[in-house]
Amino acid sequence: MPRSPWTRRIAGAGTAAAVLVLSACSASGSHSSASAESGGQGVTGTVTVFAAASLKESFTTLGERFEKEHPGTEVTFNFGGSDSLAAGIGSGAPADVFAAAGTETMKLVTDEGLTAGSPSTFVRNRLEIATAPGNPHAIGSLDDLTASGLKVVLCDETVPCGAAARTALSAGGVELEPVSYERDVRSALTKVRLKEADAALVYRTDVRAAGDKVEGVEFPESAEAVNDYPIARLENAPNPSAAKAFVALVKSAEGRKVLAEAGFLKP
Repeated sequence: MPRSPWTRRIAGAGTAAAVLVLSACSASGSHSSASAESGGQGVTGTVTVFAAASLKESFTTLGERFEKEHPGTEVTFNFGGSDSLAAGIGSGAPADVFAAAGTETMKLVTDEGLTAGSPSTFVRNRLEIATAPGNPHAIGSLDDLTASGLKVVLCDETVPCGAAARTALSAGGVELEPVSYERDVRSALTKVRLKEADAALVYRTDVRAAGDKVEGVEFPESAEAVNDYPIARLENAPNPSAAKAFVALVKSAEGRKVLAEAGFLKP
């Protein structure tokens, strides 16, 4: 490629200047290579992400960062119970990325060949007991949830938070009949926030996201029911390049930092 007059003048100015030019080119090339590896080049349009309800705050933050890093893009989210989201994907709902709150739920999608490659676990989560601020019923353990007159809600057992709750209760030898089963973890937490329930078994990240509106109580049996969160690009993604870039952001150091601040655990 012919050198421009400007480049020839720099080259003729001396070895030191030439080294500076070469260093700048090298740095630029490295940046381009990193961008290409993350799937960030040529990303435009809308990327649709189906994600577990417990990811709402952290993924919303990452969506805003994604749009800032890729001008001209828009991230739309469908948050809800992982089983409902998986069913929607299986029925042909247009989506680019699926992030589930459990590996068994993701398997419903992978078994149908609907993911592009194998899903990967990007975070883990564990349960806490959510109570009203100040913990007025002095709940300190799973056993305390069986107290007479105490209103407890659980997630439906078909969603990962419900399955985790049943695993934890079984590990503690606790038999509990809730006043209701909720369709996802946010619905269970809302019951406590609205004082329609005294306690709920939810993820620690949801307790943290609720701030001073609820209080969290840790319990040892939660270690027996830690949920892995897998993420995958979908085979029929309408925007595969944006899907790849969004997954890369979630799994990047920046993404891990946002998720850790929300209370998620490393995989």
